[in-house]
Amino acid sequence: MTLQPHRKVRVLVVDDSALVRKVLCQHLDEDPGIEVVGAAPDPYVARDMIVELEPDVLTLDIEMPRMDGITFLKKLMALRPMPVIVVSSVTPEGSQNALAALAAGAVEVVAKPDAAYKMGTAVDDLCEKVRMAATVRVSALKPQMQGGQIHEAEPAPLRCTTNKVVAIGSSTG
Repeated sequence: MTLQPHRKVRVLVVDDSALVRKVLCQHLDEDPGIEVVGAAPDPYVARDMIVELEPDVLTLDIEMPRMDGITFLKKLMALRPMPVIVVSSVTPEGSQNALAALAAGAVEVVAKPDAAYKMGTAVDDLCEKVRMAATVRVSALKPQMQGGQIHEAEPAPLRCTTNKVVAIGSSTG
């Protein structure tokens, strides 16, 4: 996806919390380079809004009713790949949820702030990430084997050998 110069990044916010949707939409809309085109309370509503509104970037929560964010992300990436930033309280850096979101196709994972006074700084960072995500080309994820086994590759035979060894030693005393 290539944005035309001076065109705002169109964002769809998906979160089951009405308060979080409102705060994210409000702060994202304050950025002159971003236009919030809609907000959805769950993936089913989001699916219809994506078709109708054609956003450039999606922000997505993980814990939602009816379908969790990771499952929705996998389906979205298979059918209509687009830049997705996961914004969730269950995705601290390096967590299993964060890694699962990235493996499912998210371009970024952001932890929701745990206090209201941190929200402004967090949303400023999110605005920058949304603008950057809009420039990313996203392709469909290839289906992965379910229950498959990973086999180690056989080591390649050495074509040449050497009988020389270099050793380096040191001592502190």
